[in-house]
Amino acid sequence: MRTIIDNKAMLTNTKSDVSVEVEVDNFQEGKRFDAFVATNKIPMIWNGKIYVGNMHGMEFTSDGPNVRYIKEGR
Repeated sequence: MRTIIDNKAMLTNTKSDVSVEVEVDNFQEGKRFDAFVATNKIPMIWNGKIYVGNMHGMEFTSDGPNVRYIKEGR
């Protein structure tokens, strides 16, 4: 089985409900990932339901990148 992880995710500001597409790095499913917005890196931590991160006094949430599992073989 092969796992394909997108390198993009949607990040939402919880105060203003503005969403932006961010680049994803160091993704660990159900644990954490790093979101890059322009030149800023926001560490996103899994809280059991969604990924949550803080930067510059603002809170951000994300469902994370799309993960697909592909069966290979016969």
